[in-house]
Amino acid sequence: MQQWVKASGARVVVIFEGRDAAGKGSAIKRVTEYLNPRMARIVALPMPTERQRGQWYFQRYIEHLPTSGEIVLMDRSWYNRAGVERVMGYCTADEYRRFLHQAPLFERMLVEDGILVVKYWFSVSDHEQEKRFRSRLNDPMRRWKLSETDVLSITKWADYSKAKDEMFVHTDIAEAPWWVVESEDKRASRLNMINHLLSLVPYEHTDPPKVHIPPRPPDSDYERPPRELNHSVPDHAATLTQKKKKKKKS
Repeated sequence: MQQWVKASGARVVVIFEGRDAAGKGSAIKRVTEYLNPRMARIVALPMPTERQRGQWYFQRYIEHLPTSGEIVLMDRSWYNRAGVERVMGYCTADEYRRFLHQAPLFERMLVEDGILVVKYWFSVSDHEQEKRFRSRLNDPMRRWKLSETDVLSITKWADYSKAKDEMFVHTDIAEAPWWVVESEDKRASRLNMINHLLSLVPYEHTDPPKVHIPPRPPDSDYERPPRELNHSVPDHAATLTQKKKKKKKS
């Protein structure tokens, strides 16, 4: 599919939204695992700067939209305003109402210009969400994924549900509908989402240009300098292998 996007000059933007700990990040990783990063970008924006807060709300997102032959995967998107900003009071009531009015207009303009806009909402139960939060709390490799704002989604579960329902009412448009991904089973949700995305992109099988590997030329008069002259990285992997072998013997 990516090869077709490149060859045809298509532009694809895929939005990943949903509950905290619903599996958006892992789904994005699986989608991009074998894609060329020069043609498939992940956009995960930090908090807006003071300058960006003074801009039109959609302005900071526009510069990240795909160019010809490119796929952009958005880990959260302009829908922050209809979700966390709305629930946590980070935007005013006027800003929220203006967003619900402008978002469908903005997306229709993107689609009218030829950009394929795909929007996924990852859904997870309150019990499974809490279970995943607790697993992150005890895992030093994933603890960074747990913030105070994430934890508040437990106590504000109903508020987030109402915000999502209201968002769907205003932004589930024919040109760019919301697609709900049931994510109780992360692996199944990723497979379902990837299969669905492939069904939405009207790609045709496109082979990349054939690359000819030339025969290696005869040895030249080049002689590599002694390795001792280099600053080599210690072979830590060999140490681990030796430890593993000793454990097996014991």
